[in-house]
Amino acid sequence: MASPTSTSNDLSGKFALDLRDMGSLKQSARAGSPEALKTASTQFEAMFVNMMMKSMRDATPQDGMLDSQQSKTFQTMLDQQTSQNIAKKGIGLADMLVRQLSRQSDQQALAIGSGDAGDRASGSNAGSFSGMASLMDAKLQRAIAAAGGNAAATAASTEAATASASKGSQAPHVRSFQEKLATHAEEASKATGIPAKFMLGQAALESGWGRREIKGRDGSNSHNLFGIKAGADWKGKVVEATTTEYVNGKAQSRVERFRAYDSYADSFKDYAKLITGNPRYEKVLASAGDAASFAQGLQKAGYATDPNYASKLTSIIKRSLAG
Repeated sequence: MASPTSTSNDLSGKFALDLRDMGSLKQSARAGSPEALKTASTQFEAMFVNMMMKSMRDATPQDGMLDSQQSKTFQTMLDQQTSQNIAKKGIGLADMLVRQLSRQSDQQALAIGSGDAGDRASGSNAGSFSGMASLMDAKLQRAIAAAGGNAAATAASTEAATASASKGSQAPHVRSFQEKLATHAEEASKATGIPAKFMLGQAALESGWGRREIKGRDGSNSHNLFGIKAGADWKGKVVEATTTEYVNGKAQSRVERFRAYDSYADSFKDYAKLITGNPRYEKVLASAGDAASFAQGLQKAGYATDPNYASKLTSIIKRSLAG
């Protein structure tokens, strides 16, 4: 007779796919042994790792010359198998699930790996496992929340590790730009309520990640990261530079006067003052909780004439910036 951990219920060698594998996890729990529950929990851990990897991929630019639908499919398959391999070694989530799911069913589940759990999984104890499948049905749906409720520290460290890995996958110029200006963006965020990440995205779009900053004819840096022009009411320093404006949807080159600052900190401060002090940006501030709404609000308010400004900004915020 096959043991409860026979290959019919062993998911450890399969890909970590998605929630459509829920049936396999439940079937494994119905096998009636602590080892089966351990296998199901390990598979769920693989799914969790795969979700983290997918979030990292989504935050990484994927519009290179070698990227295609085929390469993305292959990358997804590779991520799934990598998730499975990581889960085999374990990150602690499977063990937490075993404790959580078995707490109300049988203390034997905690003896997985002790060497005698298999012997005790029959006879008078068999009835205690008959309810494990229904327990799995009810609790597996809430597994992430349950695990998080009983291991807040582990969840926090996992989130930190994911953010760190995502940040590490950024292109060098993106990471350098974000690190250089993060402090100034955080200060402006306190003044405006706009997430620092949104303002960093806009600064990146306006300045080409710092590669196309507005400079005077003598090469001096204006530190103007947001492309704010110098109107009649501006009393500070000014530089003239060629810029592209869209008139009736057509791009035109023009020489415009732009504000100049002594530092990037001053640039962020002036941007914050402009956004909070000009009535036409009231709706932008009201929609600052969502990247797409924020970007669309700026375009509707006339911040830029580029008809694709909102989509470009949204893409940078969601795909390129970490944290």
